[in-house]
Amino acid sequence: MLQLPNTRYSGLALATLLGALSPTTSASEMFAKDSKWMLGDWGGTRSELLERGYDFTLGYTGEMGSNLHGGYSHDHAVRYSDQFTFGVNMDLQKILGWHDTEVQLTVTERHGNNISNDRINDPRVGGFTSAQEVWGRGQTWRLTQMWIKQKYFDGALDVKFGRFGEGEDFNSFPCDFQNLAFCGSQVGNWVGGIWYNWPVSQWALRVRYNLNDALYAQVGVFEQNPSNLESGNGFKLSGSGTQGAVMPIELVWSPRVNGLKGEYRAGYYYSNAKAQDVLKDSNGTPAAISGAAYRSSSSKHGLWLGAQQQVTALASDQSRGLSLFANATVHDKKTNAIDNYVQAGVVYKGPFDARAKDDIGFALARVHVNPGYRKNARLINQANSLDNYDNPGFLPVQDTEYSAELYYGIHLADWLTVRPNLQYIRHPGGVSRVDDALIGGLKIQSSF
Repeated sequence: MLQLPNTRYSGLALATLLGALSPTTSASEMFAKDSKWMLGDWGGTRSELLERGYDFTLGYTGEMGSNLHGGYSHDHAVRYSDQFTFGVNMDLQKILGWHDTEVQLTVTERHGNNISNDRINDPRVGGFTSAQEVWGRGQTWRLTQMWIKQKYFDGALDVKFGRFGEGEDFNSFPCDFQNLAFCGSQVGNWVGGIWYNWPVSQWALRVRYNLNDALYAQVGVFEQNPSNLESGNGFKLSGSGTQGAVMPIELVWSPRVNGLKGEYRAGYYYSNAKAQDVLKDSNGTPAAISGAAYRSSSSKHGLWLGAQQQVTALASDQSRGLSLFANATVHDKKTNAIDNYVQAGVVYKGPFDARAKDDIGFALARVHVNPGYRKNARLINQANSLDNYDNPGFLPVQDTEYSAELYYGIHLADWLTVRPNLQYIRHPGGVSRVDDALIGGLKIQSSF
């Protein structure tokens, strides 16, 4: 049976699309296609505020997903999830005369449901990727950014302090795809219990030093506080519940190859908070057999590599052309369910002269489960005398999940892009007994 999405904003997408087709004569007017904002320049007020140092952000992301074929449940459904973003960046050099200083405040609100939760993945173990990346971390209001940043020594040193997520600066990656395996900082997707990406924030310090125009190194210290993930703590500022700190370090190189832009990242993270072993107790015996508590480790760590490179361009427009990308992460096998992840893809911007701002993307990803984690699931089933997958108490054994996504980005206006997409997931959640899934998606990105 087909279920339609239950959302407060069901008419927003239609209204936005119709607005994009409205005839306009000036980029400052509402719904002008060449304006950065759907609501225009507020009669010139917005540009005046920007000139004085106040840059307001009003954004919307909506994602629809439908299980077209396969998955854990073959009962077809349509799910919708979305996010509103309200922010302001303040240039304190213009406002107060503070040299090279800026402040960012951002509040977000998420709402809706995710097709992956009960249609694609086995609910007994859940999944690794998400067909609707904007869903998650509590469908609630959150203080997502509250930081101050200042530069020193003619911009060579850049210091940022306040509340923000790791992926904002470390292991950063664009989020044009709808599947989570191809969107944003990937470390946070595979060690999400300690590394908190947008929209969650925590107290943090990031120090960056520009070695030259194309190379910089950075290090950070982030509060590791699981209570920040709770829906009721979206505006929590106290440090109660802190278990330790996550400390990432990264080297970022942004060369031009044949005049075309590239970015290459290599980083390492270390957590000094206690982490639970995925298999053994304090005596080195599988905890599922002994019945004792899982032993704890004094730390958790991992590393990442990322690359993005434009490889072709049109002589008439350097922004149009083919770009390649790839990302990989490796994690501590003793304490993490996922031991490694790899992803690669292509994006072509401006495929047609008549659609110079459209883009096409295709990507593949592989998520691999730690062998110790798999062994633990088998031992739990053995201890409970369960060997029938269809038994509600059976714990499905997870191994490797593969994901693919193809999208076409329709640039309707400078403030609106719509990306219909198809996703294919083999062994959802790494469970081979779950049918491979085909998902139809639609991603809307707009700026008011």
